[in-house]
Amino acid sequence: MTRLRIALMPLGSLSLDSPVAFAWLDRQGQVRDQGHSNLRDLGQGAKKQRVECFLHPRDSLLTRLELPQLPAAKITAAVNCAAQALMLGASERMQVAHSARGADGQVHIAWLDRESLDALGRMLRQAGLHLHGLYPAAYALPVLSGPVACVDDGHLLVRYSVQHAVVQPLLEEALDEWLLEAGAGLQWVGDSPPQVSIKTLPAPQRWTGAAPGWGLHAGLTHGPAERGGWGRAATLCAVALAVWVVGLNLYATREATQGQRLKAQMSQRVKQAFPELPVILNPLQQARQQIAARQSGTAADPAQRFASLVQQAGSAMPFMSGNVQELVFENGELRLTLVAEAQKASAADDWKIPLTEAGIDVAANDQGWTLRAALPGQGAQDTSEHPTEADDE
Repeated sequence: MTRLRIALMPLGSLSLDSPVAFAWLDRQGQVRDQGHSNLRDLGQGAKKQRVECFLHPRDSLLTRLELPQLPAAKITAAVNCAAQALMLGASERMQVAHSARGADGQVHIAWLDRESLDALGRMLRQAGLHLHGLYPAAYALPVLSGPVACVDDGHLLVRYSVQHAVVQPLLEEALDEWLLEAGAGLQWVGDSPPQVSIKTLPAPQRWTGAAPGWGLHAGLTHGPAERGGWGRAATLCAVALAVWVVGLNLYATREATQGQRLKAQMSQRVKQAFPELPVILNPLQQARQQIAARQSGTAADPAQRFASLVQQAGSAMPFMSGNVQELVFENGELRLTLVAEAQKASAADDWKIPLTEAGIDVAANDQGWTLRAALPGQGAQDTSEHPTEADDE
């Protein structure tokens, strides 16, 4: 994937039409094209491209601190506390970025005032550029076995490693001293100082440095412009609504499936309990009807009617036990033929009261008794109209 790298002008004078240096890097990280343009034109030709910006040396406030071994969660607090002594402005108005603590205890930090950072973010969005990294100027230089240096607008830029880089104003006396200290391992990008012999690299190599893995672009992600964007808010609301609708549909489908499963289980249990039912349409209602019919003895099925009459007779006529000679069920009537001794022992008829209350009409015959379900309204009348044996006496 190709990348676009841009070297910014000082942020105080930067605009959409300000000239900036740029370079296109190929998949291998080598310069494919470079030149000068402005943010507006680069935005038109670099839409949806990965863009990395490097601050002007004047805006590249960069140093390193030595910190003790601390938990990762406390490194940021320690860096912010230590950086306050290095800032000219109020610390709450600064965006501070830092690397992880190295094996030597060094933490590399950079900072930039939030006002300039927010203005840069708005400008890049207006140009249509999608920022993926914002770094101090020296981090554009390549990482080699020794220090790599160049001069940019009166500043000395030096890259020592992936994390370690230096930006400082260029003073001739200080440069001479630094060149002597750097030794033979130093490599220079572009034209080297004339007073020394240094290994030089082609000018395009100044764009090929590996990104340090941290930068000031994190401040743009949480900037006011990003937080207040109505487009992003509307997108998030739409996504949330879509997720809610999908979740609601899944919940409704699951509940409907569970309801159908419960209904099938109820129908199966009712069919097992009442096999005489030809079809189950409303399991709960049909079960209630069958239970009520069995309890009242008015079940429509002859088998149910027979079972109900036998059950009621067995509980209300204890003298039947072991004395039934013949039992006939016909036309909804249960005829009980008893042995002669049992017929005589059943002279008292107070046992008829529970049967009458249960809706069972009891009538005596030559061999025993006849039980049938009483018609509605006849139970109480039968009790008063049929004389008891005590009355006959």
